[in-house]
Amino acid sequence: MTKVSYYTPEGLKKLKDELNQLRDVERPKASQAIADARDKGDLSENAEYDAAKEAQGLLELRISKMEEILSNARIIDESQLDTSKVLVHSHVRIKNLANKTEVKYKLVAQSEADLKAGKISVESPIGKGLLGKQVGETAEVEVPNGTMKFEILEIWRE
Repeated sequence: MTKVSYYTPEGLKKLKDELNQLRDVERPKASQAIADARDKGDLSENAEYDAAKEAQGLLELRISKMEEILSNARIIDESQLDTSKVLVHSHVRIKNLANKTEVKYKLVAQSEADLKAGKISVESPIGKGLLGKQVGETAEVEVPNGTMKFEILEIWRE
């Protein structure tokens, strides 16, 4: 089952740039590290060679995962978003009903999430709880400490 992720043009560009960095810079470095370690002699007792091969394997796994994400990535035209309910790329203002604090978030794909910038993943517990809700509704979010309740105060797009 392929999983489609929705991105802003900037978020997709950042993902592509990171993949290009891994392919064009990190992959040749990993190959060179293996070659350097191989030149040091007996491979059966060469910990540096083993470490370089393992690092290369992890790098290739990361590249493969990013390629899969990009193959299923779609750009959202934010001007076409429905603001009657919370969707991916919606901006929301919510109130925590327990302590009455208000926060603003933008719901984004996992790779674009940045809590400091007010961007939360649609795959996070809060993101999942908010999806599909309308202004005035209460989202109940299961967290390790129990259930948190958030009232949806506002939904908008930029």
